[in-house]
Amino acid sequence: MGDLKLEKLPDRTPVKLTITITPSLNRALQIYAELYREAYGQAEPVAELIPFMLERFLASDRSYAKALKNRSDKAARAGGTKSNTM
Repeated sequence: MGDLKLEKLPDRTPVKLTITITPSLNRALQIYAELYREAYGQAEPVAELIPFMLERFLASDRSYAKALKNRSDKAARAGGTKSNTM
């Protein structure tokens, strides 16, 4: 079952994550963790999957990428203006 959007996690140092979620989201995440185990033969706790899921979500969000680009463009223009006046 190698069709999951999230690939096998890389080696990493564990990070503690504490969040509050709805029961339905908890169940969905538990099911995803089960599918991950079936796909890769390695069980991972939901808390270990979530950071990578969030990274993947942000990386695939075009509006977010556009907003980041606009922010960096504005910062570059502001920085360029300041350096030209000095």
